[in-house]
Amino acid sequence: MNAFTTLSAKGQVVIPKDVRDSLDLKPGQKLEVIQTGGGVLLRAATPRSERTFEEITASIRAITAKYRGPPVSIDDMNETINEEYAKRALRRS
Repeated sequence: MNAFTTLSAKGQVVIPKDVRDSLDLKPGQKLEVIQTGGGVLLRAATPRSERTFEEITASIRAITAKYRGPPVSIDDMNETINEEYAKRALRRS
C-alpha cells in the first residue's frame, strides 16, 4: 500500500488513516524512525528497539569485558545463537 502525506513546518507528518488502521497503529504509540539510503522507514517500536545503537553496543561490551574463558569460534557463537532462537520459537508456539 502506498500513500502520500506532507511534512509540516514543525517536521510532523500524518500517517493516513487507512494505513494506521491496516497496521493497527494507536494514538501515542511509539514509532521507530530508521534512516535508509532512499528515505525514512517508520515501524512500530518494540521495547527492544527503543534502545539506541550506543546503548546496545555498550551492553554487549559490558558482557564481553567480563568474559574470562577461552576464545570462542564464530561457528560456536552461531550455533549457540541458532539454539537460542529455536528455544524461543518453541516457547512462543
